Amino acid sequence: MTDQRPNNIPRGPKLISWLIVFAVMVALFTTVWQSPNRPVTSDISYSRFKTFVAEGQVRSVQFQDVAIVALLVEPTVNAQGNNATQIRAQLPPVEDPALLTLLEEHNVDIHSKPAKKGLTDILLSLAPVLLIIGFWYVIWRRMSGGMPGGLGGGGGRDINSFLRGRTHEVEQQSIPKVTFGDFAGQENAKRELAEILEFLRTPERYARVGAAVPHGILLEGAPGTGKTLLARALAGEAQVAFFHLSASEFIEVFVGVGASRVRKLFDDAKKAAPAIIFIDELDSIGRVRGAGFGGGHDEREQTLNQILAEMDGFEGHEAVVVLAATNRPDVLDPALLRPGRFDRHITLELPDVADRIAILKVHCRNVPLADDVDLETIAMGVPGFSGADLKNLVNEAAMAAARDNVGEVTARHFDEMRDRIMMGTTRTMAIHEDERHRLAIHEAGHTAVAYYLPDTDPIHKVTIIPRGRSLGSTYQLPELERHTLPETYLRARLAVTLAGRTSEQCFLKSLSSGADEDIRVATQIARAMVGRWGMSEEVGPVDVRDSDEQPFLGREIALPRHFSEATAKSADEAVRRILLDAEELARTTIDDHRTQIERLIRELETRETLDRAEVAACLGPKMVKSAPNTRPADQSGVPDELS
Repeated sequence: MTDQRPNNIPRGPKLISWLIVFAVMVALFTTVWQSPNRPVTSDISYSRFKTFVAEGQVRSVQFQDVAIVALLVEPTVNAQGNNATQIRAQLPPVEDPALLTLLEEHNVDIHSKPAKKGLTDILLSLAPVLLIIGFWYVIWRRMSGGMPGGLGGGGGRDINSFLRGRTHEVEQQSIPKVTFGDFAGQENAKRELAEILEFLRTPERYARVGAAVPHGILLEGAPGTGKTLLARALAGEAQVAFFHLSASEFIEVFVGVGASRVRKLFDDAKKAAPAIIFIDELDSIGRVRGAGFGGGHDEREQTLNQILAEMDGFEGHEAVVVLAATNRPDVLDPALLRPGRFDRHITLELPDVADRIAILKVHCRNVPLADDVDLETIAMGVPGFSGADLKNLVNEAAMAAARDNVGEVTARHFDEMRDRIMMGTTRTMAIHEDERHRLAIHEAGHTAVAYYLPDTDPIHKVTIIPRGRSLGSTYQLPELERHTLPETYLRARLAVTLAGRTSEQCFLKSLSSGADEDIRVATQIARAMVGRWGMSEEVGPVDVRDSDEQPFLGREIALPRHFSEATAKSADEAVRRILLDAEELARTTIDDHRTQIERLIRELETRETLDRAEVAACLGPKMVKSAPNTRPADQSGVPDELS
């Protein structure tokens, strides 16, 4: 019968061997300690010891810590009947000066010996060394899992697990259950992957004609657009093994571990072929080489070099596809993007209205919806939401229904959670009446200019209830999916953005700090109009931007200036002129509709929140004026958010 005990449990023969070794050592120690050549010592009292000295029977003495040992002139019989050649006595706790005088009078040789260290003293002196050894032993055990073949056992298996890393063994041994039917939207990306899907299903068809499908596919897109889910869906659709690992898991403090994990990952995938390797967050190790402090010996760069070598090592018949995801393709090493590696790029965009409807249907499969829920209306009201945002919206609405203890999710739950996500959580604040009045005037200015001007997005809601970081908010929701922003739309948007500040000037004859975010957003738009889109006669179609937006992240990075100071001055003057024109347009609109805006201010102070219909009831029919300077611009747009 096979012994099924774990390797880390000591077996019987090994334990007996250790016990025998211990017994032999004890016996040897006892034998040496009780050697017959050792002198026989008799323990006596201190007073009798002094008598021996006074009678001249002591030849020499030796002080040992708290004891004194004397060598006798002639042996004496001790209590056991043995002839003792030495006597030993304990020194008194108080120093006895008469003892030295007595010894000198009888010509006794005096010696001293350092105190012998006991077991406790030895252990205390060795404590630092033992602590250091113990610390490194624990670290080694954690790394290796124990000594192979020793008391720990199983070391080979555990060190391989450490070098392999967390490679999701369940996913390696099974096929993901997610398919393209569970992945709504992104039809363009699905079509791009159709060829890869056919290759994974029937690799021999491509091998017959000598075709090699790209082994490296890079999924690019903003966070939440479904890059990881798409990779799982491809593996589930093709019914192949799926190896998923985040790129950051390759990096360890020990140099060479990342490269070892890469080798093992690719070896396992080749053995399980056809298979998919998915490396998430590739930019964490795939950045341009040569930027690390360690140069070519940097652990991250060694890992990247190993990935490049493994992708070059693919044979034509190996049905292994490597997918990677990133939202920073601009920082990747060029060697990763050349043909033969990640040479096929698939961009996942934010979903449009049709895709948002499809995504909502997928996430609402197991959510009981009330009859008043219209997914198309909900999708229209959440422009710019990613797939992850939509999933979060459905979950928040379901949680709101559970808090209300109802069995179905209603349209009210979706509306409340949408406003919570877009506008922030409602805050309870004690606002002074004068400040509340100024806040109503500020938000009424945004709302009125957005309502009366053409080429603006419709008003969705206006509130003076503090939400998130803002004291009040005016929200617009676009009716159309904009892919380019005309100049008329941008100038109208600037007027709406600065209308809160202008409204305070018109009604209160003073300004406040509430326009801080408005001025920042307006300046950013105006600088883009001048520096990026050429919407200024003074500067013209010249790139004079000093920062650039990172792809998919919405953050800007500084760029080296490549234009003169004179050009920069002209650009600043053009930005200022555009902002002043927008402010004048907002002031004219407010002056032309002063009576209606005063009615809106009173309603806001009374009801605090107004929707689109209630705003229209306050402001009446539109009497519009066209915004000046109509030239198209080519840039994607997002809905307004004013505070």
